[in-house]
This record gives sequence, structure tokens and C-alpha cells, in this order.
Amino acid sequence: MVQVVLENLTKYFGKVLAVDNVSLKVEDKEFLTLLGPSGCGKTTTLRLVGGLEVPTSGNIYIGDRLVNDVDPKDRNVAMVFQTYALYPHMTVFDNIAFPLKLRKVPKDEVKERVKRVAELLQIGELLDRKPKELSGGQRQRTALGRAIIREPSVFLMDEPLSNLDAKLRVYMRAELVALQKKLETTLIYVTHDQLEAMTMSDRIVAMNDGKVQQIGDPNEVYRSPSNTWVAGFFGSPPMNFLDGTLIDVKGKPVVDFGFYKFGPNDLTEAAKKGATGPEVILGVRPEDISLSRERSPDSFEASIYVVEPVGDSTIIDLTVDGQILKATVRGMYRAKIGEKLYLTPSAKESHIFDKKITNLIA
Repeated sequence: MVQVVLENLTKYFGKVLAVDNVSLKVEDKEFLTLLGPSGCGKTTTLRLVGGLEVPTSGNIYIGDRLVNDVDPKDRNVAMVFQTYALYPHMTVFDNIAFPLKLRKVPKDEVKERVKRVAELLQIGELLDRKPKELSGGQRQRTALGRAIIREPSVFLMDEPLSNLDAKLRVYMRAELVALQKKLETTLIYVTHDQLEAMTMSDRIVAMNDGKVQQIGDPNEVYRSPSNTWVAGFFGSPPMNFLDGTLIDVKGKPVVDFGFYKFGPNDLTEAAKKGATGPEVILGVRPEDISLSRERSPDSFEASIYVVEPVGDSTIIDLTVDGQILKATVRGMYRAKIGEKLYLTPSAKESHIFDKKITNLIA
């Protein structure tokens, strides 16, 4: 078994805190993604695992071995970078074979292993070409081949699909997941693309400002975000937020927005127990808002600001109380700008966050 364990990992660059007390365990054969915006610390964390950066404090274990002071070449990890870093003067064969030649592996064994890896990646017919003669996807496969041939304990990948066009990126996502399962290896993947993370990962580590915000499987971080940052980062369009106040109506808790009262329901009951004060935030995803042209007891009125058809669904921007909310409906939705609609947030799928500490409370 090859687990990767980070214990209270911290990294400063001068006075800049890049990684802030990160602790996590990557399970054997797991596809784990570090996800977050630029500058959140995800690439630095990956480089710390690979030995390309030295931690300011904390520990890194690969398997049962503490590797803080172990050279990158001795950690038995393989890295694939955004730029692929192929040698332009070498053929695909020589690029893939390079790690074996450094180890002085016998020529016959090198030839056999390169052939096997090239067949796995479906680039066997490209072995005599040089990188300038390859497409972006072929270059990426060559970089993967160079990593795979080392037979490492852990793969580290830093935005390896970001230089590909959109269509190829979608194809390579599936190919990369299938490859990882076939190789049965542990993989730590870095991306800023939430769609990549959601479709590829066994678990996601959501990071911001050098800190871990949440760790969970894709459905968990999407449906049960730990705080408003995670809730707002995931989803396209992102979650809607409404500032409200917890009040009692006839002895029951409701959230008052001025133009609308949400509850009472199980969500507001839970919020009353967990809130540090009366100020809260209601979060609801665009797909969890139902629209109607007729008022219901649980709805509130809004005006259509713009309609965005996106093929299989329609995003509708609506104005209410000086702010814009987004709702998503399946298929084509025919409506006019300025038209009045009635919105009902799903009590089952909505979330309530404490406004003071921004954490999920219901």
C-alpha cells in the first residue's frame, strides 16, 4: 500500500504564507485532486510532496517513509507538468525511455518497456517522431509515458490538461481516469478547473489562501459545502446567496429577507440551534429554484433580467431587492426581459450559513 500523508504542512516564501498547516491522507490507489483558484497553494503542496520545495514545517510521508529530507529522485514519484517538458531534440521513444537510460537499464529491457507503455497510451506509431511533429494530445501522452515507465509509487500531475483544446480536454479526462484505474496507482492531481475535479476525482481537496477548506467526494463538496467559499466556488452558475435574519414567527424560526420569509422548516430549526447570532445567509443553487408564473405561499416575485440559452438548459437571471439571482431550468425556457416570475427555493436542497463565521449550519 502507498499512502501519502501530510501532517501540519506549512510553507513560507519569505514572509508569504503559501501553504498553511495542511493535513490530509491520500489513500492507496486513490485519485485525489487539489482544487482551488490561482495562488491558493495547491501547486506548492504538490511540489512539496515531489521534493521540489522544502517545507518550512510539518511532515510528508510516502508509504511508511518520512521523506522531508529525501531527494526528489529517491521518492519514487513521477511528475507530469502543464508544459510537458519534453526534450525537443529527442524522439518520442527517447523521451519516454529517458528515465530508464539514466538508471542504466539494459537496452532490450528499455525497448520492451517503451513498447508496452506506448501501446497502453496508443502512441506506438509515433515513437520515431519528435515533439514538434506531435499534436497537443500526443505530447501529453508522451509526457505521461515518460512518467509511467518509471513505475512510480505515486503520480503527481500539475494541470496536465490545461494546454489542450476543449474537445481534447474532455476526451483526455476520461482517458486519464481509465489509465489511473488500470495502473492501480495513487495519483495527486492539481487543477483550478472544477469540472475536471468533479468528473475525475475520488476525492477533492478544496483549497483557498493556503488552507484546506473541505475534503470530500465530488457530490459531498457540491451538495454539502462546508462554508460559503466552497459553496460559491463550486457550480456553474455558482450558488445564489441571500442575506437574512433568523426570527421567530409564532414560536417557529424563519429566515426573514424583508421581501420574503423562508420557513419554518427543518433547515431553519437546525439553523437556530447552530447559529452564533441572528444574521445568516441562505444559499441555494440555480437548479434548486423552481419558477412559476403563478404565486404560491412559499414563493417570492422577481423580474427577468436576461435569459441565457445554453443548449440542454436555460439560465435565467432575475432581479429581486436590488440583486441578481440565477435559476437554471431544463431545455428551452421562453420568457421576456422584464417579465414577472415567482421563485421558490427548495427547502430540501437549500443551505443556511452563519454570516459571522461563514460556516454551514444547516
